[in-house]
Amino acid sequence: MSNKVASPAVKGKLVKSISATTRKKRPGEKEGQDYLFISIEKFEERIKKNYFLEWERVFENYYGTPKTQAMNLLKKGINVLLCIDVKGAKTVAKEFPQALKIFIKAPSLKVLENRLKARASETTESLGLRLKIARKELKEAKYYDHVIINADLNKALSELQQIVCQELKIS
Repeated sequence: MSNKVASPAVKGKLVKSISATTRKKRPGEKEGQDYLFISIEKFEERIKKNYFLEWERVFENYYGTPKTQAMNLLKKGINVLLCIDVKGAKTVAKEFPQALKIFIKAPSLKVLENRLKARASETTESLGLRLKIARKELKEAKYYDHVIINADLNKALSELQQIVCQELKIS
């Protein structure tokens, strides 16, 4: 949920964390807004320095949540939205058992496959790997507080906003 689409009631109470990644920037993505794009070497240095709240190597690239950024927001009483995979969510839940976990999924694996193909950023091999991992991750949905099926982006976003407002007790 970017600040552009957050409802007025959520603004100031919830901030989306910007993850770091070693993958290449896709068309339309902006440094510092979509991701912090860094080199593998820099990412691995930061792992050693305990820079990340959580991190994983996914699809040949690293992804991670900068710890200081998230902790500074939490200290100010601002909730932090993390867009992370199931492994990262498990790591965060160990440190923050009170964290609200929302699993967002495509209506089916076929729809997910079509969306990935339409993005035109996957090789046949990476597409197969993504779908294989998605099958495993779908089994984790039962451990989340809420599951949103993203068949229609506007409807899914509305559902997400309702859940967040309800959980943060804002109207």
